[in-house]
Amino acid sequence: MNKLVIFSGNANPKLADNICKKLKIKLGDISVDKFPEGEIRVKINENIRGKDVFIVQPTCPPPNDNLMELLIMIDASKRASAQRITAVVPYYGYARQDRKDQPRVPITAKLVADLLTVAGSSRVLTMDLHAGQIQGFFDIPLDHLFAVNVFVDYFKKMKGKRDLVVVSPDVGGIKMARAYAKRLDAELAIVDKRRIGPSKTEAVHILGEVKGKNAIIVDDLISTGSSLVQAVDALKKQGSKEVYAAISHGVLVGDAMKNLDKCKALKELIITDSIPLSAKNRHPRIKVLTIADLLAEAIIRIHREESVSSLFD
Repeated sequence: MNKLVIFSGNANPKLADNICKKLKIKLGDISVDKFPEGEIRVKINENIRGKDVFIVQPTCPPPNDNLMELLIMIDASKRASAQRITAVVPYYGYARQDRKDQPRVPITAKLVADLLTVAGSSRVLTMDLHAGQIQGFFDIPLDHLFAVNVFVDYFKKMKGKRDLVVVSPDVGGIKMARAYAKRLDAELAIVDKRRIGPSKTEAVHILGEVKGKNAIIVDDLISTGSSLVQAVDALKKQGSKEVYAAISHGVLVGDAMKNLDKCKALKELIITDSIPLSAKNRHPRIKVLTIADLLAEAIIRIHREESVSSLFD
């Protein structure tokens, strides 16, 4: 078995370090900085010839810098004769443009898949893609993990929380919501909303019984939080008791913090550390759960050529 090496860029070094601690190995020695004009400079400071390399780098804000860092680290690893290079992308950016929903627009999710492949990735490990069909954009193996068990374990530890209903913020998220509802033995509801702009939606009404129940809104990402606020307001109007949100990727940009401050009805926003929570985004009602254990287990299974699908049981 060739030696396992894990590298990290500047996007989320803490997550990479926690993964290494779980696997009881040292983080790989790599320098990632910039030339004076802003170009990214990468240098691998150890021999990785014939090694099994995993590069941990979510393409979170700033997405362009983090994506280019990832591509350049992959290229450097390829030219250093790594036997296999796995791009570990906990948050896969540019995923919201996954189809042509109007004329003359790009499909950036496919473009990024092509870039990762051409750069030299042997395979990709990611989590909670914005749309499942993005897996089909890759011509290399892709392992798609889900944070559902991380969240479910958290909610199961909350004593006295009964009469649960899992809420999907839109029709597209029903499959994810059903997975939560099954594991929590809860009912299912859907927020019927319509999009009135590229980043603006309007909640219309709730499909399902939520009156007198503790609601858990589940989604793959939160950006400005406007959709979440509307969903919370709609649930409270329908008679929900406490409202929680379990969202895999906390992008949290723009007016996200203002929206969260205004939304007093939201008991707690639970996110993962797929994206590092910046100091300005820390909030008493934001709880961060780590996915280091999940990624560490997937990485060691890939390294040992074992099944990753058993992680979904």
